[in-house]
Amino acid sequence: MAKSKEHQFDISAKLDMQEMKNAVIQAQKEVDNRYDFKGITKEIDLNQGAKTLTLTSASDNKIDAMKDILISKMNKRDISINSLEELKTEDSSGGNRKFTYKIIDSIEKDEAKTIQTEIKSLKLKVTAVNQGDEIRVSGKNIDDLQNVMKHLKSLELKAPLVFDNFR
Repeated sequence: MAKSKEHQFDISAKLDMQEMKNAVIQAQKEVDNRYDFKGITKEIDLNQGAKTLTLTSASDNKIDAMKDILISKMNKRDISINSLEELKTEDSSGGNRKFTYKIIDSIEKDEAKTIQTEIKSLKLKVTAVNQGDEIRVSGKNIDDLQNVMKHLKSLELKAPLVFDNFR
């Protein structure tokens, strides 16, 4: 009798930086063309090296509007809004406001432990192994693996989880 095959998938928080860049460009274009932003500061700055995103405008309300536009562009590109974590809000030059967000593209150690604990709590015949910046989940039953994915998607986690290499 043939040995049954192990199935597996990887959990990571990878972010497609090119898609993020495209979302920022699209959002900036829309903001530039909007009547309510005429004649005021309106800047969306993506710093890939520092993994930060900065929104600068005349008021908190304008920044909220810019963030809404950016989020809609991110959603269209399948980028999780969990990819942005607010770092600080501050006054900027010329009476403007500046919001800085950290771009999350990895699973932090504490969250990786939480994910592994959650997988164990399901009491399914699967194993979860932390492999640095990703977690490999394996098991013989594909349904068990799909249940793990479904459960993890339902949790309120900081990292925007990506499931890949499903085989």
